[in-house]
Amino acid sequence: MDTIESLSDLISQNKSPSYIEIPGKLARTFGQTTLSTTLPMSKLFSIYEIDLEVQRQLIPQNLSKLMDYILLYLDHGQSIYFPGIILSARGAGHYDEATQTMNLQAMEKCYVVDGQHRLAAFRRLMETLQSNMARAKDRREYERMEEITSKLRKLYDFPISVMIYLDINAKQERQLFSDINKLPRKIGGNLAVLRDQRRYYHVMASNLAQEYPVMESIPVDMFSERGKAPEYLWSYHLLIELMVGLFEGRLKSAARHNGYHYTETELKRGTDQAADYFKLMLRFLPAPSKQEICWSENVQIALALFFHEEAFKSQQFNVYALEHAMQILPHIHWDGIYNNDEKDRLPRRSRIMKAYHYVRDFYNEHQLLLISDKEEAE
Repeated sequence: MDTIESLSDLISQNKSPSYIEIPGKLARTFGQTTLSTTLPMSKLFSIYEIDLEVQRQLIPQNLSKLMDYILLYLDHGQSIYFPGIILSARGAGHYDEATQTMNLQAMEKCYVVDGQHRLAAFRRLMETLQSNMARAKDRREYERMEEITSKLRKLYDFPISVMIYLDINAKQERQLFSDINKLPRKIGGNLAVLRDQRRYYHVMASNLAQEYPVMESIPVDMFSERGKAPEYLWSYHLLIELMVGLFEGRLKSAARHNGYHYTETELKRGTDQAADYFKLMLRFLPAPSKQEICWSENVQIALALFFHEEAFKSQQFNVYALEHAMQILPHIHWDGIYNNDEKDRLPRRSRIMKAYHYVRDFYNEHQLLLISDKEEAE
């Protein structure tokens, strides 16, 4: 009797014709045999399994973000990009050199080493769409059924790059998972927002910095990966923070409208309004300089938060109300914002809010100056 060395050998004795073909080429990767291929999600759904001894528990926040990202493709036809999925066959399947395909029996699975959240996001959306299809069918909503069918087809046909390790064990899988998730460092600062050119405020900041003459007087670093180069006044990341502060009255971490769905008309209107804001800044503040406290990062964010309240008192952006309020700027004593070493000692958020309260209180106490200035001008 032949020795049975794997599940594949056991099943093959029953002469079962049912198997899944995975086309791809073999290679050696870090001393291990691997197969590289591109599969549609419909086939990938049928061959992978999760081993919780290798994988961590799903993180709901990460899963939700990935589902929103995939919906950009399903609902709005935008291009989306995913890194490849890494699987481990654990000896399952048989590679046919003649046809250059890996043949998996129906009961055999490949175990996920990297890509669990991506696969879970696709599966969760598939289940949601199937549930919506059943509901639409019960209600005889035929147009809705056609719409859902189209989305399901796009989801099933979506191509994913896959690398399958053919002969590593569970211990090696755990080490590979650890190396993949421990060693890389997420991008941040300028580089993160510069590469994400689909979000509303990111695109607005790019258009503003590149196309509007007013920004020639306020140098913005559009190139450095982190922070800003010495010759620039602001970083690109700061410009986005100012957009969020001006239009929402919030810090960037709490932004609600920095999404992917907006019209060109909305974008153009917002960018024009931002340009008007900076024109007024240049009019009422000293010339932009790193030595001027009023042009520093924390104070500028505080000013954006404060002038949001004045510009949107009528629920819509009012440039005349903004101009009236900004006339207080020449009267503010900027050196009085921070005491002693507070500028360096306080956390960033505390520095911003201290500057915000200082400006707001000064405005409330001295806004009569604006009336006297107007009377003198007349």
